[in-house]
Amino acid sequence: MTVCRDCCCGSRVKHPDVDHDAQLDLLRDALAPQHQVRTSNCLDVCTQSNVIVVHPAPRARRAGARPVWFGLVVESTVEADLVAWVPAGGPGVADLPAPLELSVISPPPGQ
Repeated sequence: MTVCRDCCCGSRVKHPDVDHDAQLDLLRDALAPQHQVRTSNCLDVCTQSNVIVVHPAPRARRAGARPVWFGLVVESTVEADLVAWVPAGGPGVADLPAPLELSVISPPPGQ
């Protein structure tokens, strides 16, 4: 999982009601050590800030699964759904829960 934390994502200016550090801690605490949660500089989808990309497991990627991009991840319910979906297998393995479908965004060109 890659969590964008740069100019817009993770910004209290853009999302003053979100505790961005707590969000990152929650994801790491819930998913580690089986799943890596890393941060990235700008992922170039600033209009959808608070972007999280869930990467498929190597076996799923070899079978054709692609990363799933989520935007505007500012609600605890979306975080909870991500925390449940990733250990269930994530992209290419587990069906995407309907509530998470509402947060899926298109990656920037070239991704």
